[in-house]
Amino acid sequence: MSRLFIELYLDEDVDVQVAELLRSRGFEVFTTQEVNLLSASDADQLSYAVQQGKAIVTHNRVHFEVLAKEYVAQGRFHYGIIIATRRQAHKLVRRLLQILNHVAADEMENQVRYI
Repeated sequence: MSRLFIELYLDEDVDVQVAELLRSRGFEVFTTQEVNLLSASDADQLSYAVQQGKAIVTHNRVHFEVLAKEYVAQGRFHYGIIIATRRQAHKLVRRLLQILNHVAADEMENQVRYI
């Protein structure tokens, strides 16, 4: 089944206010805190996002770049990795909205985007 809109999973370092702001704009967003995966490894976080059909948003560039390369090398699939620099929640949401409003879910598959 093809989806038009990207659904997001925010890892534990991303401010939960980002989820609230995106939900208020109609997007489906889950946080690590909400699904009780605090302190899970980055690999487990990405695996969970894949199982749930969500792109992951993280501030952890180094680890997620390695995971993205491993997924490609192993022929594994993910719904997208969005690596964000740390900034105020409202500013991060504005950058995320650029992706959410202009990129379809299937265009995000197996992609790494930097914001």
